[in-house]
Amino acid sequence: MSQIEEGQELSDEVGYLVYNETLIDHFTHPRNVGEIENPDAMAVVGDPTCGDYVRVYINVKDGKISDFKFLTMGCPGAISTSSIATELAIGKTLEEALKLTDNDVIEAAGGIPARKAHCSLLAIRGLHEAIACYQKKQAEESERCQQQMMGTPL
Repeated sequence: MSQIEEGQELSDEVGYLVYNETLIDHFTHPRNVGEIENPDAMAVVGDPTCGDYVRVYINVKDGKISDFKFLTMGCPGAISTSSIATELAIGKTLEEALKLTDNDVIEAAGGIPARKAHCSLLAIRGLHEAIACYQKKQAEESERCQQQMMGTPL
């Protein structure tokens, strides 16, 4: 078993997972973790290759993400990138939030070990699914109101 020499750089390519300060901070102090009671929408997504999954909750006010919380069962990469994703999405319009990608999360994180890049997808995929659920619910509600108005005599 070899020892790491002082000053030797660790690389993901040789089997090490090196997390930067941003990722470590979001892992040890995740932002917006938890559940939203009575959310406007919720989604659960997972990665069958590693077993990680995330449950996301959103609230929408005036067409913008007003709250975005998550619960992640996964590795430090999944937890920290989920935390970063919430910070990127809160305050954005639904259209802006739908344009967020895993690359946006990786960039905001200052990079992520190559073997953990798939983790950055979870919260963004969950966000996109929650927004789709919200939009579907809104469309159904609007249609129901229109049907009621048309069937209501004056």
